[in-house]
Amino acid sequence: MFKSLSVRVVIALVLGVAAGAYVRTEAPALQEAAGYVEAFGGLWLNALRMTVVPLVFSLVVIGIASVADAAATGRLAARAVLLFSVLLVFAALYSIAATSGLLQVWPIDPAAARAFLAGAPAGEAAPAAPEGGFARWLQSLAPSNPIAAAAEEAILPLVVFAVFFGFAATRLGEEQKAAIVNLFRAIAEAMIVIVHWVLIAAPIGVFALSLGVGLRAGFGAVGVLAHYVAIVSLVTLGITIIALFLAITWGRAPAARFAAAAGAPLAVAFSTQSSLASLPAMLEAARTGLGVPRRITDLVLPLAVAVFRFTSPVANLAVALYIAALYGLSPTPLALIGAVVVAFAVSIGSVGLPGQVSFIASMTPICIALGAPVELLGVLLAVEVAPDIFRTRGNVSGDLAATLILSDKKERDAEAG
Repeated sequence: MFKSLSVRVVIALVLGVAAGAYVRTEAPALQEAAGYVEAFGGLWLNALRMTVVPLVFSLVVIGIASVADAAATGRLAARAVLLFSVLLVFAALYSIAATSGLLQVWPIDPAAARAFLAGAPAGEAAPAAPEGGFARWLQSLAPSNPIAAAAEEAILPLVVFAVFFGFAATRLGEEQKAAIVNLFRAIAEAMIVIVHWVLIAAPIGVFALSLGVGLRAGFGAVGVLAHYVAIVSLVTLGITIIALFLAITWGRAPAARFAAAAGAPLAVAFSTQSSLASLPAMLEAARTGLGVPRRITDLVLPLAVAVFRFTSPVANLAVALYIAALYGLSPTPLALIGAVVVAFAVSIGSVGLPGQVSFIASMTPICIALGAPVELLGVLLAVEVAPDIFRTRGNVSGDLAATLILSDKKERDAEAG
């Protein structure tokens, strides 16, 4: 069990908070030494952040090229890509409404938030949108200097440039296109290798970051983290229920039949937290349990696993909005639009990444686009294992729902009969 990075990181979080709380109350003479340990946490977090800009740009270019290729393979694939896009945008809008609503009904305790942030790494909110209203924001979407945008972590203009660059690459000859895609795939792989190296030290980094939280917030930090996990998990559970509703209504599948067929892939999703590992069970459930013809399942489900994660914009925006609320920030409508665009792009680009890599690669640009500080991500990474279960189950439900929507009910009934 202790070989699992997720388990070791959770243990490091608990030990860090406990050690910080002990130093705070029982051994104040050790606070100076604890400050040096905290500094390592900041170093570890910066080591993760240094890979984000090249990784996100590369993943978006690769993702756009992959989606364009998929759409060009045939009418069914093009319909699937269009459906995935509509569902992802809907999921992002749902997340904003659901997270904001939940935080209104069940708000963060202000005293607990202040205590938690007092021990968290210092962070400042970046301007999520330029001054001057919608006209100025619209103008800023096209970066006059993409290199400067990358240096300044102006994520939204950088993502827009990556989208245009990716589509432009698909218009080139096969040899040139392959060269560009392979280059950015190699850059992305190199960044992932670096992230894996940094994640080897994740238990130490999380211990150092949580030590500061425990030092200044004590065990009160546990309440904030539990509230965070509950909010993100509930929002993600909501989109899973919506996926089931879409399968029954839009996909026109009987509720009992869908529930019975989805049981096996949802069980695999719970145990593995991997949509890819759930693919064989999804194929079997769609073919035998739901009667979807093989010509549809064999195209739509692998394509969905490759470019479609229904819960990605939901959970990622929920995390970013929670961080903003924790700091007492109220994102503007333009900032929310920018965050939706970035969440959509990174949800396509980060498909297939390992859990911890995906969390950092997805969350950092969304937080920046929203104007929320990113310094808490190292601590929140430690408790991501719980929401990740809901992420995967929601993805599997969304994949099956999309497959039903794209299939013909009469053909399914004939196949099942």
